[in-house]
Amino acid sequence: MELSVIGNSDFVTGFRLAGIRKIYDTESIELDEAVRSALEDDSVGILIMHNDDVNILPESLKRALNDSVQPTVVTLGGGGDSSSNLREKIKQAVGVDLWK
Repeated sequence: MELSVIGNSDFVTGFRLAGIRKIYDTESIELDEAVRSALEDDSVGILIMHNDDVNILPESLKRALNDSVQPTVVTLGGGGDSSSNLREKIKQAVGVDLWK
């Protein structure tokens, strides 16, 4: 399983420097298309996106991201409470709440 990152150049640069190979730079590919590609890629285990990018997706893609167990979607940055989102995603993927 691999990590994958979707976002603009500023967002993905650090991940690229860290050695993540599956990068979808939204300056060269449409956001909707990148999300669909990542969701259909069986080798992606964790998908990382900026919270602001998730918020501008159509409702159908938001639901697909929210319901996805593989890949598990982790959102970073923006105005959302990403720590509770990460907690819920881990609970959904693993089946237990690791914080209890």
